[in-house]
Amino acid sequence: MMSTVTRLLTNKHVVIAMLVAPVLAVIAYFAVDASVSETPKAAQPGQSYPLAVRSNCRYTSGFCQLENGDMKLKLESQGVENNRLTLRLVSELPLEGAQIGLTNIAPQTMQIRDEQGMTWTVSLPAPRSEETQIRLAVSMKGSHYYAETPVTFIEHKTFYTEHQQAQDAS
Repeated sequence: MMSTVTRLLTNKHVVIAMLVAPVLAVIAYFAVDASVSETPKAAQPGQSYPLAVRSNCRYTSGFCQLENGDMKLKLESQGVENNRLTLRLVSELPLEGAQIGLTNIAPQTMQIRDEQGMTWTVSLPAPRSEETQIRLAVSMKGSHYYAETPVTFIEHKTFYTEHQQAQDAS
């Protein structure tokens, strides 16, 4: 007497279906992607585009990554000292200008730190609360990019540093 599994595996229709199904799934995946995905468009001079705020901006990581297509920026916190927050902006592409501000403070122009326009710095008043947002606007080739992110990332704190501080206190 043959078991049900043996009968299924010896049925040529079932075997062909098991071989063809993964191939059809892969083809369907790429077909759906090609039919519904938006084609990337080059940035137009004079237009404004939002920057996507990556997840490390929501945690005490010490840096915040922002991007939109080829425009990739990294906002690094140099920490708060003497009630001033120092931020460094690193771009993968040369920028024409950069302005940054906190929710309750007027934006300030960032200072360029290299000849290519890829590294910028600024010193801002230290944020008063966790709800404060950083607003950034940069320009490149006549196009403008902007983002708003929480200030959570400005402090670089990990489980290890918290554990070490607890050890030092005891």
